[in-house]
Amino acid sequence: MFTLCSTILFREPPNVSPLLPVLRPWFEPIRSRQPIVLIILVLLLLLRRRVCTTLRRRLSRLILLLLLNCSLETTVIVKKTNSSFYSSDGIVSSTTNATPQIFDSTLKARTISGQDGDKLSLIKLASLIEVSSKKGTRDLNLQNKLKENIEWLPDSIGKLSGLISLDLSDNRIVALPGTIGGLSSLTRLDLHSNRISEIPDSIGDLLSLVFLDLRGNQLSSLPATFSRLRRLEELDLSSNRLSVLPDTIGSLVSLKKLIVETNDIEEIPHTIGQCASLRELRADYNRIKALPEAVGKLQTLEVLSVRYNNIKQLPTTMASLSNLKELDVSFNELESLPESLCFATTLIKMNIGNNFADMRSLPRSIGNLEMLEELDISNNQIRVLPDSFRMLTRLRVLRVEENPLEVPPRQIAQNGAQAVVQYMADLIVKSDVKTQPIKQKKSWAQICFFSRSNKRKRNGMDYMQAL
Repeated sequence: MFTLCSTILFREPPNVSPLLPVLRPWFEPIRSRQPIVLIILVLLLLLRRRVCTTLRRRLSRLILLLLLNCSLETTVIVKKTNSSFYSSDGIVSSTTNATPQIFDSTLKARTISGQDGDKLSLIKLASLIEVSSKKGTRDLNLQNKLKENIEWLPDSIGKLSGLISLDLSDNRIVALPGTIGGLSSLTRLDLHSNRISEIPDSIGDLLSLVFLDLRGNQLSSLPATFSRLRRLEELDLSSNRLSVLPDTIGSLVSLKKLIVETNDIEEIPHTIGQCASLRELRADYNRIKALPEAVGKLQTLEVLSVRYNNIKQLPTTMASLSNLKELDVSFNELESLPESLCFATTLIKMNIGNNFADMRSLPRSIGNLEMLEELDISNNQIRVLPDSFRMLTRLRVLRVEENPLEVPPRQIAQNGAQAVVQYMADLIVKSDVKTQPIKQKKSWAQICFFSRSNKRKRNGMDYMQAL
């Protein structure tokens, strides 16, 4: 607080100002000495002849800041919607999801959820951080709350060591201070839709972090200290400028959800196989050419989406994905699907449509996917469905448009998924009937002829034996 006030006054480092030795004893114990400091500043302000205009203007700003800080400490309370409980946590809520409100003797009640038009200036933000650190705030929501000219956060943000949730999304922040690592209790950090181009190494000090949202920024790389976030469960890096997903991603052993959509990533590192808890992987709209064989180690994976990439083939290890429920590899360059994919028998939804390498057939054992409910094979070059298709009795959605389909006929496909399944079943039954051998009955003439010829053969044998 002392450094901030001195900077406002003199715009110089604290040791340069001649008044700092006098003011320092009053600023340090800021709680008890604020009224005295205010009196001194007011007296200085009244000495108009001896104080220059610039210094007088800065004194006015400092008085406003101290008044705001004092007012926030003494009059701000939080009212939780639909509750009779009141707290003195300040601008934020510490125990509920209800929208908190500010009540100040000089300001009207306003929410801090980013819905009101009165945004925080740098001075108010610094004051808010000071108050929050003193009150032990646990949940701070500043979504769309900072003025457009605020591109950096004060270093004092690191004082919020008791903070559990911090939302700074929908602002214009360019960089995070190194002191962000001081938020040792933080479990949830939302920074989406800013202009952040670099993450400080101190991010690795957030050892309690469980949720991190960095989508919609300008990140081109991640610090090596990311590997220390062992408790991280959800990570969203979509809509950035990443060209490489670092190998350190494999150190996130608790990661359950990874989203890296809309970047320039060309490959998924093989270390992804070490993310033993991963349930959802979304890497749509990238430049991925192939998936690593290590994907098969993700036995907890339930959702795999890699739409709009340059993938030409899928790894054979996908047979080991024993919990996979949803697979989307549409808009790629697949020529075929591996037969091993049909051993992922838990699949419920699969989209392989719009593959531009002219996919011409489906795996013959696709019928093993007996849990399959939705299948999209549209915009390919498939002519014939395999015989095992008749076993997909749970299929309820089938998209086959823009295929030169011959079996089943297109009019059958238009009747829905189960109509196709039934047609394939009937087709197999008919083909079985046609291929069975037919035993012909012998006529009376044939019987007589064969009996006489057999008798002659026997007589001939007897004659030869007699010789």
